[in-house]
Order: sequence, then structure tokens, then C-alpha cells
Amino acid sequence: MTWSSLLDSSLPKFTQILAALAVFFGFYALAFAAGARIKGNKQNGWALALFLAPGIILALTGLGIPAFQTFIESFKNANSSKWVGFGNYIRAVQDPDLRLAFYNTMAWVIIGPIIVTILGLALATMLNKMKRESIPKSLIFMPMAISFVGGSLIWKLMYQYQEATVPQTGLIGQIMKSLGLPLQHLLLWSPWNNLFLIAVYVWGTTGFAMVILSAAIKNIPQDIEEAAQLDGASGFRLFRSVTVPMVKTTIIVVLTTSMVGTLKLFDVVRTMTGGNFKTDVLSNRMFDEYFVYFNNGRGATLAMFIFLGVLPIIIYNIRSLRAERHH
Repeated sequence: MTWSSLLDSSLPKFTQILAALAVFFGFYALAFAAGARIKGNKQNGWALALFLAPGIILALTGLGIPAFQTFIESFKNANSSKWVGFGNYIRAVQDPDLRLAFYNTMAWVIIGPIIVTILGLALATMLNKMKRESIPKSLIFMPMAISFVGGSLIWKLMYQYQEATVPQTGLIGQIMKSLGLPLQHLLLWSPWNNLFLIAVYVWGTTGFAMVILSAAIKNIPQDIEEAAQLDGASGFRLFRSVTVPMVKTTIIVVLTTSMVGTLKLFDVVRTMTGGNFKTDVLSNRMFDEYFVYFNNGRGATLAMFIFLGVLPIIIYNIRSLRAERHH
């Protein structure tokens, strides 16, 4: 492709972008000019509407409209040419493979976030009392800098299975061989292989939970801890009676955030097993329905199930934060 042909094909797109930016900034220039002429309390309302408008427009165009389109697609057939009513939803409930994906997703949502939150809280509590705490915290947080695809490839090598008669190339296999345990292909060992996949998520997100909870623990007033110590609280009792109640809201935020993350997690399962060996989850199955089987209706239906799973978690999170503010 020559520069001239590339320029000819790209110029209309750049022109459209520049035109859209000109319209956007022109609208705001006129709005600010009109707002400057308004006096009194009306000016505050005008300013509020002015600054909220871009966020509302972007939310509607980027989230609201696609969500509504997905909802409509879930009632249509594979190529979106015919209405099938609740047929996709009924099939999703009756299909044993999809039910397995539901069960696996629930295991991810329950087990993964609980382990992440407990480990994050324990590490934050212990490391906050250490000297040079930044060093171990940086090491624990480091997996957050690696994508789940990269992390999954690392752990897939660690889980690598070899026969007992040959040298082990996987770290886990070598440990099992050294301890005299029978070697097992961990990614094929159903249903425990789901736990080995969840371990990758725990490894990748515990650092996030630790940092957030560590910041919350540092904000606990020192006089509260000193008062509890004067009353005889120490060690685990101090942790249970002071630390946990004082950071309860942060614990809820970390837990719910991790739950939402597991609901939409796709990378680990896709990279390590591809959803085979009874490890499929809703997000991976949704991808397969859309881009492998080209079934828009079923893919949209699974997307709606994921959305319905996220919704109560978000509502509970918002209510918890509001309740905390009222105290």
C-alpha cells in the first residue's frame, strides 16, 4: 500500500474525527458563554448540567445502548433474523454444558474473592508492622503488572505434566515427585482443575487487595488501638475487635470488586484450558457462542446472565458505602 492510497483511505476518517471534536468544543464554548450570562442559583444548576452532560452521553452511548441491544438480541435466533422469545434462556438452563459453566462460575465468584480478601487482609496486617514494608509489598503486588494471559502461561508451565520416568519440567510436578506424591495432570484433573485455575487469579489479585486494605488499616486512629491495648486486647483479639470492624467497608469493597472480576474473567480459562476438561465458565462460553459458533442469540443470553450476576453485587456495594456515610 502506497502513502497516497493510505492517505486517501485515512483522510475521511480524520476529517470525521476533527469535525466531531469541532462540534463538541463548539457546543461547550456556546454553553459556557450562555452560562456566563446567567446569574444567581440558576448558574449552579446550569454548571451542574453542563459537566454531567458528557458523562451521561458517554454512558448512554458506550454502555446503555449496547446493553439494551444485547438484551434485545437475547430474544432472537443465531443470526438475529427471527424472534425466539425465551428459547435461549430455557436452553441455557436445560443444557448440561451451560449448567456446568454456571456452577464453575459460581465457584469462581465464591472461592476466589474470599481467598483474595483473606490473604490481602492477613498480609496487610502483618506487613504494616514490618520495617521496610515497601519491599515485600512491591514483590507481592508485582503480579498485578502482568496480564492474566502472561500469568496463565507462567502457571501453565508450572503445572506442566511429565511422566514419572522422565525429568519434570514443571515446578509443581517436581515438588510432587520430591515429596513422593503420585504425579497428576492437574489441568485435566476434574473438578480440582478449577481450583488450580482459581489459584492463578488469587496470585494475580492478592497484591491489589493487600494494597487497598493496607491503606485502610493505616488510617485507623492510633488512639483506638492504644485504648484497646489498655483494655487487654492484643494479637488476634486486637485484630478481630478493632482492625476488622474499622476496615469493614474496605473489606466489602475489595470482596465485591473481586467478585465482579471473577464474573467477567476470561483470560485464565481461555489460555490454560480453553474451557475444556469441565472448566468452562460463562464468560468463555459467551465468547465461544459469539465468535466460534456465531450464535448471537445465545451469546447475548449469556451476557445477560453475567450482567444479572454483577447487578446485585454492585447494588450491595453501593448500599454498604451509603450506610457507612450515614454513620
